[in-house]
Amino acid sequence: MTAWLTLLACVATLLSAALLYAASSHCVWHAWRRRRGVLGGGFALAVLALVGWIAALGPGAGLCAMLVGWMLALVMQPYFALLADRHAAEATAREDD
Repeated sequence: MTAWLTLLACVATLLSAALLYAASSHCVWHAWRRRRGVLGGGFALAVLALVGWIAALGPGAGLCAMLVGWMLALVMQPYFALLADRHAAEATAREDD
């Protein structure tokens, strides 16, 4: 039971980070930019992830696990964009400058 709950929390953490990045003005993914309703979905998944981590690990460790996973996913988003489509990501970055 705990393994499934941890897996659900991990997936929810990664998806919430991706949705919050898509709502950001710094998003370099062309397909994700300026979508409506993404910010609310990102926050809803963040709350779901936090509840899942707390249920699986307890309040202290759950909060730390959620924040660490969230920050790692948010930091890696621009690098994944560069790896996926370097030309489109660089063109988007130039448009924002």
